[in-house]
Order: sequence, then structure tokens, then C-alpha cells
Amino acid sequence: MINNLISSFSQNAPLWLLMSTGVVVGVSAGYIGTFLILRRMALSGDALTHVALPGMGLALLLGLNAFWGAWVFLILAALGIWWIKRKTHLYPETLAGIFFTFSLALGILIIPKIDLLEALFGDIENLTVFNSSLAIFLGVASIIILTIYRKRLMLLTISEDLAKTININASRLDLLFLILLGVIVALGVQVTGTLLMGALVIIPAASAQNIARSFSGYCFWSIVFGALSTIFALPIAHFFKLTPGPIVVLSASLFFVISLIFYRFRK
Repeated sequence: MINNLISSFSQNAPLWLLMSTGVVVGVSAGYIGTFLILRRMALSGDALTHVALPGMGLALLLGLNAFWGAWVFLILAALGIWWIKRKTHLYPETLAGIFFTFSLALGILIIPKIDLLEALFGDIENLTVFNSSLAIFLGVASIIILTIYRKRLMLLTISEDLAKTININASRLDLLFLILLGVIVALGVQVTGTLLMGALVIIPAASAQNIARSFSGYCFWSIVFGALSTIFALPIAHFFKLTPGPIVVLSASLFFVISLIFYRFRK
């Protein structure tokens, strides 16, 4: 019985489970993207995605699942950025850029060429039942944690000094945010790959800015656009046998254009 259970978890996930995984990843990416854009860290989120490359390459060399390596390296990068930021006066964007260039160079050197395209552009259809279930669990957990800390993160974004006056530990909250960003990026690497994951974090939130009139509305529309980007893209990619990552980004870009039209019409 245990062997049958292990075997079922190691099988490729069915389409409905892959769709659920994609939706959760899109929602969590759009949600955290709202804070990235408000904190002017959009490019930091994009740069952080490339940190997964050497982790994936090392995991493949050790005969492990590539995405486990991505998790480890992204969390270590989040901790590294937080620690160096505390010890220096460098901005997170600068630190993310340093980690990005170092990781990209190292990743291209060590990752097997046969796996490079999948690492860069993702392939959600190769996910197992276990990996899909784990991604859904971690994605939902990240969404819940972001919702719990949403007001404190917003206050920290407005003014770190103001946040400190009401006993918000800015350093710990920054660490929590960076770890959540690393987790969500690691989830998205499985859908869009390291090269395109930044788009799934940035574009839905940017689209929401064109429509929303309040912070709550901004979060809501970021989540909606993140979910729709995967809902529309994954069936198309599956039906036409296309790489899902670029289709997801093109879908998100289409919604951005629609939001621009809406914005112009509203003005």
C-alpha cells in the first residue's frame, strides 16, 4: 500500500492538478508583486529569479530534482540579501543585481546543456503529483501569510520610521518578505522558468495599477491578473504543445495592454 502511494505521488500530475498549480502560482506571484512595485523593487524580483539557476544545476549534477536546488539557493539568496543589507548601506536592488549576475554566470557554467532550456523557460507539464501538491500547499501558505502581514508591509513601504513607532520590527518583516519572495519565485520557476518568472511577478501588479483605485483593489486585481495569466495560457500551451512559460508571459502582457486601454478610457 505504501509503495502504491509513493508510486502515485511520483507520477506526472494530471492536467487539472497542473492547472491548479498554475493558478496558485499566478495568484501568489501577482499578490507579492503589489509590494515589489510599491517598494520600487520590481527589478529586484526579476533579478532574484536567476539565483535559482546554479541551484538547479547543482541538483542535477547530484542526481536530484532540479527544483529542490532552486528552493535552497533562492532562500539562501533572500537570507544573504537581508544580512548584507543590515551590515551595509547598499540598497536591495544593488544586492539583488550582484546575486543575479553571479548566479547567472555560475548557473550557465554548471547546468547541463540538455536541461538548460527547461531551466530557463520552465515546463510545468513535467511536474509530479508530489511537486504539484507541494507547490499548491506552499503557494496557499504564502498567500495567507501575505494577507496576515499585508497592513504591516504596506506601512513599512510608506515609512520605515513610522512603522518603528508602532513597534513593527522592520528588519524581521523585511526578512519575512524576502523569504516569501524566494518561495514564490521558486514556485514560479516550475511554471515559467528562471528567465521569465520576473514577468509573472511584475506584469499582473503593473496591470492592476492601471485599474485599481485603492490598495485593497490593487491587491485584488493583481491576484486576478496573475490567475488569469495562467488560466488562459496553460490550456493553450498544452493543446498546441508549446512551452508554457512564454505563453504565460504573453498572456500576462495581453492583460496589461487591456488594462492600459481601460486606463485611457477612464481618463
